[in-house]
Amino acid sequence: MVVGDVTTSTDVLVIGAGPGGYVAAIRAAQLDLDVTLVEKGEYGGACLNRGCIPSKALINGSELASEAGQAEELGIYADPTVALDEMISWKDGIVDQLTSGIEQLCTAAGVNLMQGTAEFADENKIRIVHQGEGQGSESLKFDNCIIATGSRPIEIPEFDFGDERIVSSDGALNFETVPDELVIVGAGYIGMELATVYSRLGSDVSVIEMLEQALPSYQEDVASIVRKRAERLGVDFHFGYTADSWAESDGEAVLTAVPTADAAHDSDIELTADKILVAVGRRPVTDTLSLEDAGVETNAQGVIPTDSRCRTNKEHIFAVGDVAGEPMLAHKGSKEGEVAAEVIAGEPAAVDYQALPAAVFTDPEIGTVGLTENEAANEGITPLTGEFQFQASGRALTANRTEGFVRIVAAKETERVIGAQIVGPEASELIAEIAAMIEMGAKLQDIGSTVHTHPTLSEAIMEAAQNARGKAIHRQN
Repeated sequence: MVVGDVTTSTDVLVIGAGPGGYVAAIRAAQLDLDVTLVEKGEYGGACLNRGCIPSKALINGSELASEAGQAEELGIYADPTVALDEMISWKDGIVDQLTSGIEQLCTAAGVNLMQGTAEFADENKIRIVHQGEGQGSESLKFDNCIIATGSRPIEIPEFDFGDERIVSSDGALNFETVPDELVIVGAGYIGMELATVYSRLGSDVSVIEMLEQALPSYQEDVASIVRKRAERLGVDFHFGYTADSWAESDGEAVLTAVPTADAAHDSDIELTADKILVAVGRRPVTDTLSLEDAGVETNAQGVIPTDSRCRTNKEHIFAVGDVAGEPMLAHKGSKEGEVAAEVIAGEPAAVDYQALPAAVFTDPEIGTVGLTENEAANEGITPLTGEFQFQASGRALTANRTEGFVRIVAAKETERVIGAQIVGPEASELIAEIAAMIEMGAKLQDIGSTVHTHPTLSEAIMEAAQNARGKAIHRQN
């Protein structure tokens, strides 16, 4: 392609090759559209390169090390040694395998791949600046565009990611050695997952959270099980504090945290650390696109508002994934990418979030889908709930993982399943059964009368459904 002075064209331009963008591009190509996918960095986006995949690789590695060292109750005695550089290398190999696979899938589907940074010139034209000195730029006209540029970690004042002591979640996935002392700012799901990893690997982990609860977006009885387990792993929590500043002292970073306005305590604290991880959330990447030149609107947080068909305020420009707002989940972005591509192709597609599952890969895991009991009540639905504790599960006992429970929420009038919360072993996998049931409009009896394999963790789902109907066998109703 000639650089700098030729404008080419495409039916569908996709900006960003993360889980929203590359899925949208492949789906659009499958629908016989001419598709161009522009990516400035690595294929797979933040999820594959700096998020879901690398973090889960380290979570799994740290879990193996931790369990091997704490299995004396099972008659197993071991003192595992962790070579973090080798674990990071293994993790990087997985990422490389998957990123190259995405590129091959796109090429096989007929997607035209371009490397560069995209900026809108007007509402039907984009400028692509290629990477590297002297590589120049080119223009591309499009009939439709799908924006899928993802998100980046949020910085806070006084804690600059440019300093070697301060890291985002990106940096925390690539430590050269296990920090002796790690302070994490933020007890949301990113902070709690990485607190789990590094406490298992031997770091002294402290967590600062401005609210009074870890995982504040989850129900207290769900989050408290994870917090208590983290405390047993050695994590030290400081709730009701805000990270204020830090300074070097005797070869260490010393972080000062101040009480929040409504905290029960009133004195500052100081925490020493080799590294300080700031994990207070992520912000959509919409400030580099010159959206104003295309007339695409954003809100005060930089999120691009969309309708149920993923359209922005410009009918031919779509936004999917993190740039379209919460929840920032890879699978939400992928589904939105499929919907946007199908809408462009003229199909009657739309997003429906009633069965959107979410998972937190802490110890134990959390899996949620649909409505909680309180959310159902707030929507005018009388909830009917059933629970089953993993301590009564034969499979959980044999796995030596009995913390947590399954809770199913149904509409009392119809007994139709509308939500579930699971905290416990394999919660991220188990939640898929209930998501499928919600998607199919199943009722409690459908789950309760479905024969589940014995002995498995999924029997807890069956028992919870039966408990809601007063018919559980392995617990009192």
